[in-house]
Formats: sequence, structure tokens, C-alpha cells
Amino acid sequence: MRFDEYSRCDGLRLAQLVADREISAAEALEAAIARAEAINPRLNAIVARMDSIARERAREPLSGPFAGVPFLEKDLGQEYAGVPCSYGSRGLKRTGFAPSVHAEITERWLKAGVLIFGRTNTPEFGLQLVTESAAWGPARNPWSVDLTPGGSSGGSAAAVAAGIAPLAGANDLGGSIRVPAAVCGLFGFKPGRGRTPWGPERGEMLFGSAVNHVISRSVRDSAAMLDATQGPELASAFQLAPPQRPYLEEVSREGERLRIAFSTRSPFGEPVGREASAAVDAAAKLLASLGHEVEPATPAIDGETLLDDFGSLLFTGAALLVAEAKRRAGCRDGDFEPDTRLLARLGHTLRADELAASLDRCQDYVRIMNVFHRRYDVYMTPTTATLAPHIGETSTPRALAAFAAAAARLGLSRAILSSGRVRALLRFKIAWAPFTELANLTGAPAMSVPLHWTADGLPMGIHFMSRASDEGLLFRLAGELERAQPWFDRRPPA
Repeated sequence: MRFDEYSRCDGLRLAQLVADREISAAEALEAAIARAEAINPRLNAIVARMDSIARERAREPLSGPFAGVPFLEKDLGQEYAGVPCSYGSRGLKRTGFAPSVHAEITERWLKAGVLIFGRTNTPEFGLQLVTESAAWGPARNPWSVDLTPGGSSGGSAAAVAAGIAPLAGANDLGGSIRVPAAVCGLFGFKPGRGRTPWGPERGEMLFGSAVNHVISRSVRDSAAMLDATQGPELASAFQLAPPQRPYLEEVSREGERLRIAFSTRSPFGEPVGREASAAVDAAAKLLASLGHEVEPATPAIDGETLLDDFGSLLFTGAALLVAEAKRRAGCRDGDFEPDTRLLARLGHTLRADELAASLDRCQDYVRIMNVFHRRYDVYMTPTTATLAPHIGETSTPRALAAFAAAAARLGLSRAILSSGRVRALLRFKIAWAPFTELANLTGAPAMSVPLHWTADGLPMGIHFMSRASDEGLLFRLAGELERAQPWFDRRPPA
């Protein structure tokens, strides 16, 4: 199968060609492998290959909506039994840690029929909004290799944008599906809390703020894959009501007239670039032309407090993941990057009452958004405040890193936490993508839709957030936008 033929297909189209015996699963896989070998050395999107496993599976009878479709998993939280999984960490890479069982999300992807032939680059433990780990080096954006593809699912986004696979595994703690999708010209959908599994070892990740799903080029691939993976598991803390109808059906349904609020104001008070504002203005005009009621409005949430509460979850997650790496694989403190060690120390320093207060405030955000959604069906913003940063642009400033290291040696981590420098570090790290964290703290579904390209040909995404458990509404809206302003054939430079 030639690449030009392969690249014209989304996942469902490839699966149909395999089902109709116009091509074989093996031919589709070889097209993906050839593309990976040609382009991955420039992008560093894939950090582990599983070609032999995928080739063996391609010879077996396959079933499911994506039977015979080449697929990539993220090297974090999407374990494949017997295959080394590094979580973007030097320590886990050094020890060759390999899980003994599939993650539940992997099981569901395999039941959907995909051929998993590699694992994609991610920052250490997914703790950054760029994909630049010491273990694997930076992933690069196919639209401009000097730019980041975002994080933490940057390797997956780069691979899909470059045509290596039609869709790839991703997960999202603070924007890690939507931000890479936005800067790589792709569709990125974050399901709501509890919609997809984290098992078998846990029922949810970081108090439900993190979720598994995919990054894709087409809306229907994302919807069909969520149909295949959504639903409770044995470890689920609660069971969501199932969707009214398959998400794939929602994509082609005639959308209702929506009331859509929009804002270009960063919740953290940081500057928002002219290009991001222009992208939202254009999206508002497009939505109005489609018959929706669109007006400026912003939820009444204090951004400084939101930043602190997101930090509490981030620090706690870092401490948990570092401790698990030490326990499961024998990693040592020196195995972890300085940023990761700092975040983990802050997690250990955080008092129980402070974490509990942050979790309580997350419920306040839910209440505020529920009130907001009485008037508005959807909240729209830019996905990012600026274009993708250059590689290395968001690295921790040396002065701040030196201060943190010195304070840690002196046992002053508590002083760091209360000094204001932590908030400054968080603000620096996420100032370019400040709009996505709210959906994680509230557990609401959200998506980034590739509706804007700059005069220089760089993509920017538009972010949409809906009520809890209303993934169907977002898929209807995404399908309508895809029909009105198609993006599938937009490709990065060769």
C-alpha cells in the first residue's frame, strides 16, 4: 500500500478496506512501519517499536471497529504486557521495567482490532506540557521541527500529524490530549471523569482528573474509539450512565442550536497572543453562521486559586509516580529529572489539610460550572494562548532550579512551597496553555478542534467544554464543525 493511499484514510476507512479485502491488515501495517522508518528519525515521536508483535497479530483473525488499523500507544499509563514501559523516565528506561499484564485501556484497544506497533514519546511521568525528556530527548512538531508538539502526549500527536498512524493513544491530566492536538492540527477529545478505564491497578488517576483516550485526525475515529473503550471496570469508583446512543452516531447527527459562551482571557491573567484571539473570533463567526447563539462570557472562577489547586494535584501526582517507580522498578533519586524531583518534594511537603482543601475547591468549580451551564451549553476559548513554543523554551530557568535545589539540600521544601516561587514556576510552565486545566479539575468533557492556521501555516486549536457526562453534545458539535470547515487534508510540510 503506497503512503499516499494510506495517508488519505482515517482509521475507520482503513478498517473498511481491510474488511472488504481491498487491502490486508499486513499491508496497512507495513505502510505504517515504512512511514515510521522514513519520518521518525526527524521527529522522535516513537521511542519503542513493537513491529514483530504487530506483524504476528496481523496474521491472526481480527474483529472490532478498527480491525487491522495500525496504532501507537503512549509510553505512559497504557502498558502492554511484557513490553518495556518507561513513562518517559530514565530510571524506568534504565531498569527495563516491563509490566506483567496489559492495562485495561490496552485490552479494550486490542478488542477494537488495532495493531499496536510502537510506543510514543512523553515527558517524564507526563508532568509537562511539552515532550522533552532526559530519557528520550525532545519530540518535534511536524509542522516545524524547531517547535514542540506539546505534551504530554506530544509523541502521539507528532506521529498522527506526520501520517504514521491515523490515531494514537493519549491521556490528559491538564491538557495533555488537547494541547498536542491543537499545535499539531489534530482533533483531541478529553472524555469526562470515569468515562475510560485506568485499571487494573487503579480505578482512577489523580482523583479523577486524568483520563485515557486518543488523538486522531478525524472526529469519527475519536468517537468510534470512545464507543469501544468507554464504560466501567472492576476498579471503578462509580458508574456513569451510558451514552444515549453511540458516539459515532452523534458525529453525523444534526446538531441543535446551542448557546455558546466564549472568552480569550487567560484564567491566570497571562497575555493571550493576537493569533489565539483571532482564532476564537473566527470560530465565533463560524458558529454564528451555523445558527448558534454566541456571546462573550467567563465563569466566575478565581484563576489564582485554580492555579494553586492544579499545582496541588500535580505535586501529589509527582510524589505518587516517583514512589511507584522506586517500589516497582528499584529506581533511585538520581534517576529522576530535577523538575520531577522538585515536584515530588513539593508533593511530600504539602499538608493533608491543604490537599483536602484543594479537592473541596474542585467541587466548588463543579458547582460554578453547573450554574454557568444553566445559561450556556458550551464554553469556548483558545486551546493555547500562543503558538507552540520552541524546543527548550519552557525549560525551568536556571536561577529558579538552583534555588530549589539549594533549598531542598537545606531541608527547606516547605519554604519553597510558601515562597510564591512555586506559583511563578507553574505560571511559567503553563502560561502558553492556560485554558485546559479547568476541565480536568471539574471532570468535564472537553475537546480541541483544529479550526485555525496562521499565515505561516501553523495550526491552532479551539477549545470547547461542556457539562459533565455530555460527551455526545461535543461530538455533535465537532462533527458539524468538521463538515463546515474540513481539516483532514491539511498536512505538514513533507
